[in-house]
Amino acid sequence: MNPDADQLWRAPRWTLAVLLAVLGMLGPFSIDTYIPGFSGIAQSLGASPVQMQQTLSAYLFGFAFMNLFHGALADSFGRRPVVLWGIAMFTLASAGCALSQSIGQLVFFRALQGLSTGAGVVVSRAVIRDMYPPAKAQQVMSQVTIYFGVAPAIAPIVGGWLFVHLGWHSIFWFLTAVGMVLWGTNYRLLPETLAHKDRQSFKVRHLMRGYWQLGSNPRFLLLALASGVPFNGMFLYVLSAPVFLGEHLALQPTQFFWFFLLTISGIMSGAWFSGRLAGKIAPKQQIRHGFVIMLATSLVNLAANLVFTAHVSWALFPIAVFAFGWALMVPVITLLVLDLYPERRGMASSLQAFIGSTANGMVAGVIAPLVMHSAPALATVSLVMMCIGLVAWLYLHHRWPEIGRTVSRE
Repeated sequence: MNPDADQLWRAPRWTLAVLLAVLGMLGPFSIDTYIPGFSGIAQSLGASPVQMQQTLSAYLFGFAFMNLFHGALADSFGRRPVVLWGIAMFTLASAGCALSQSIGQLVFFRALQGLSTGAGVVVSRAVIRDMYPPAKAQQVMSQVTIYFGVAPAIAPIVGGWLFVHLGWHSIFWFLTAVGMVLWGTNYRLLPETLAHKDRQSFKVRHLMRGYWQLGSNPRFLLLALASGVPFNGMFLYVLSAPVFLGEHLALQPTQFFWFFLLTISGIMSGAWFSGRLAGKIAPKQQIRHGFVIMLATSLVNLAANLVFTAHVSWALFPIAVFAFGWALMVPVITLLVLDLYPERRGMASSLQAFIGSTANGMVAGVIAPLVMHSAPALATVSLVMMCIGLVAWLYLHHRWPEIGRTVSRE
């Protein structure tokens, strides 16, 4: 924690949470805004469904790759420069998407978007831990998740409206404008929270030592798996939204927002409860509650899809409850990851995001195209993703029972 934190941000704590949430919204906005325009983009560029899916996987793999470096750069040069350069690159890439004349060009600029948007997610986590002790950090991280949840709830509504009235190019011009506004806002308001004495050397040998220290630590890897992989139990449906919502549930693009609204409501509610529980129960107890909710919901969802034909009257609610369970536990696991190596919080945040986003990319590029045309298959894979995270947590809990046992009341 930065010893001068009280001097860096004098405004109420929730206002910093809003700033960091807006900073992190680039990622979901880049995905959820253009999903309603899939059909129009494919028709305009002569792209197949598989090629359109690659616009998602290119973004996610770019996001995963650059996540390896955002945190290390932020640990060496400070949080603020990494954020500003990341937003600038995102803005230019969004303009490139809007100007694309072929599916190859669109995939290329989507990859550039992915390379840049991770800066906001990775660095904002490190900023929170720079500024606050554990219990307050959990509360702020929960607030960030709540505010952050507004973005993907609004994004498909905006994207659907733009697509219907102005065409798919307008979606990416809108993202360009968002990037410009965010750059100006963060240039004006975002403080530098990493003290000069805490900055790490950017020498290759020093960096490799840090990556090895984290990557070879089984506690770190298990925590990253426990938080990152279960997310795909929910994210699989987001990636499959054009087929799941359009074909299975017979919704129009302008109606996709119901899915996002319910799912994000689950995330925001879970994050709110997570913040309320900060300092009151042990972290591992809160993580257990989250996994119980996700496991029960996944089993019910699978059973319902095997017995009944998916229908909009019920098929969206299990995903929302699953999102609630994930959001209840993920702020806690993220803080446990950041506190394993306090001197390398940026790098820890990077590697955690890398593991999660690599899983996202595999789901987007390989798994989602294989299972999106079957509602029972979607429910099955969602359950499997959750179980991978659950097994990682159970092994961690068995091997290192002291992790997450102490209740911090600071």
